[in-house]
Amino acid sequence: MTALRIVFAGTPEFALPALEALLASPHEVIGVLTQPDRPQGRGRRILPSPVKQLAQGRGVEVCQPATLRAAEPQSWLQARDLDALIVVAYGLILPPQVLSVPRLGCLNIHASLLPRWRGAAPVQRAILAGDPETGVTIMQMETGLDTGPALAQQRMAIGRETAGELQARLAELGARCLLDALDRVSAGTVTPRPQSEADVTYAAKIEKGEAVIDWRRSAQEIDRQIRAFNPWPIAETRFEGEPLRIFAARPTSHDEVSPPGTITAVEDDAIVVSCGSGALGVTQLQRPGRKVVAARDFAHSRKLVGYRLELPP
Repeated sequence: MTALRIVFAGTPEFALPALEALLASPHEVIGVLTQPDRPQGRGRRILPSPVKQLAQGRGVEVCQPATLRAAEPQSWLQARDLDALIVVAYGLILPPQVLSVPRLGCLNIHASLLPRWRGAAPVQRAILAGDPETGVTIMQMETGLDTGPALAQQRMAIGRETAGELQARLAELGARCLLDALDRVSAGTVTPRPQSEADVTYAAKIEKGEAVIDWRRSAQEIDRQIRAFNPWPIAETRFEGEPLRIFAARPTSHDEVSPPGTITAVEDDAIVVSCGSGALGVTQLQRPGRKVVAARDFAHSRKLVGYRLELPP
């Protein structure tokens, strides 16, 4: 295997396993691109990205351009005589002037089985759609949105997990898949596989308004909504005129027919809510300004059975 000179482009925690794997490999990470430091958290403190923190801790040079269309970051890349640019959840568009710099091109880890779920939110969209499986694709980047040929793919079953949990598993899988693909790229044994345009679906960016629960939908659909929007933006309903965020729930076997949104029972670990089809047992929830609590604690000292949660217009 030939060791490659690599620049890594990434920003959030999802990119960390891939960068860790590259730093531990025979390949040489000669620089890191990440987005500029931005306000984060409730205190809105200016903080470096997770990728920047890891790179600086390992002594790797970091470049943080606001855009890659400017001459300065393009010159920075050209001066590094790199073999490959590895892109993982970077968040900036790569113009043609950047795509053409590396000798072997730009490789991207995408958290879906392309061409299914091209775009910004493949993990959430796969859960919302009820897909039984997903995976990662190592893709040769082009100017189009996730349109490049696949160099490698690995599949993974989707369990009863949140988007955050699934994303963490995919990040680890992507790191392993990337190293295998790089070995074959450096050896010249990989055959790029064009994507089938007939099978394309798009994973649009998640909007906060999508998190509002409509209890007229089935329990299975609402369950997927709650899991897909955890850790952000968190599914919510309205209780006593205030937003009520729901962090965890599960479909139940309750068969009592009540108007959608009606709380029909309070169990040891769940508040049972009637849906358009079936019922949902809510297990973790949060009122404004309060901590996330278990259903048992939320139900303490208040009568809930018979109360109807609000429906959206």
